[in-house]
Amino acid sequence: MPSAANLRRAPVRIAAGAFILNSGIGKLALDDESAAGMQGMAAGAIPPVGMVSPGVFGKALAGAEIALGAALLAPIVPAAAAGAGLAAFSAGLLTMYVRTPGMHDGALRPTEQGIGIAKDSWLLGIAASLLIDAGLSGEGITTLIPRRSCSTDCDAVVDGAVEA
Repeated sequence: MPSAANLRRAPVRIAAGAFILNSGIGKLALDDESAAGMQGMAAGAIPPVGMVSPGVFGKALAGAEIALGAALLAPIVPAAAAGAGLAAFSAGLLTMYVRTPGMHDGALRPTEQGIGIAKDSWLLGIAASLLIDAGLSGEGITTLIPRRSCSTDCDAVVDGAVEA
């Protein structure tokens, strides 16, 4: 039986996940010219992106979008993990929006050219909602990291009192 937390998160996870998954599947068939255009836009904001070939960039982008979309749609993926992935993805999109000339006026209001990316700010809102809800439900990002057990007094290990 689904938990209340999973049910309340379902609408945003389904909306974002289906949208991103569909976008990734559509990018699987990108030709090199289209991939080069996307890569050029991304490299203007995040320069290391320009270091790979357009074909590799297109396939990597498609794979990343498919993986993120699937993670959002799969209820077994913790909300904190799905939210963190979505936050990173949307932060990349918004970085591209802010750093690309002509996407916005000086006050960050989108120009006609920038509306397509500026509207993706809703993804960051969904990511924040998932992370906040997971944290308030006791399922925060720290629960994804396994805790190491201490064979001695853990406080002493943290304070550096126990030698290796």
